[in-house]
Amino acid sequence: MKLNFRKFIIIIPTYNEKKNVYLILKKIKRYIKFKHDILFVDDNSNDGTIEVLKKIKSKHISYIIRPKKMGIGSAHKFGIKKGYKFKYKFIITMDCDGTHNPKYINYMIKKLDNFDIVITNRFIKKDSLKDWNIFRRLITFIRHVFVCLIFDTNLDSSGAFRVYNCQKIKLIDILKAKSDGYSFFTESTITLNKKYKIGQIPILLPKRYSGRSKMRLTDLIVGFLNIFFLFFKKN
Repeated sequence: MKLNFRKFIIIIPTYNEKKNVYLILKKIKRYIKFKHDILFVDDNSNDGTIEVLKKIKSKHISYIIRPKKMGIGSAHKFGIKKGYKFKYKFIITMDCDGTHNPKYINYMIKKLDNFDIVITNRFIKKDSLKDWNIFRRLITFIRHVFVCLIFDTNLDSSGAFRVYNCQKIKLIDILKAKSDGYSFFTESTITLNKKYKIGQIPILLPKRYSGRSKMRLTDLIVGFLNIFFLFFKKN
């Protein structure tokens, strides 16, 4: 990883996203005009993603290849720790699959005037998930309603598209979320919401550019179990 001492770093975990790397970089370049660095955290992809990353020639784009697939939550924590280590003031996290449009980032950063963390919400706007299949929309909605009810919140806690103000948030508080899988996002949101101000913006979430979702049925089951664990831990 190169150290450039810019204010902003964008963390993008990858696993088998060969066809999407250049597409997301193109969109970032289109919408993000302020100076920033980008760090890809790859979990040893086997589809050619690593070769694509190695071909990128920019002093402001770095990549780290981890030895194996270690989980999306683990990749976020890894990247966030690097952001703090190199003293970035703001960390942006997003997916590589095209579902997270960089056009929202400018608005998210503006909201940091009033919040410590800004996340995205897929349930404020009607039909924000219209491109998804009915089963995934239903499961996602049920999960969202369930979390909101038991934790008395209106936050869309399971999204990975976020901006952290590192000048206000302590790294140790982010790392209190122990999950290395998809549950990291809900766990960290619920934990951080106790101490910090979390803002959110409405977002439309389209289908991924190409490839298949990495989420499995077991991830959904583990996610619901972790919600129960968090609830009983809180009480």
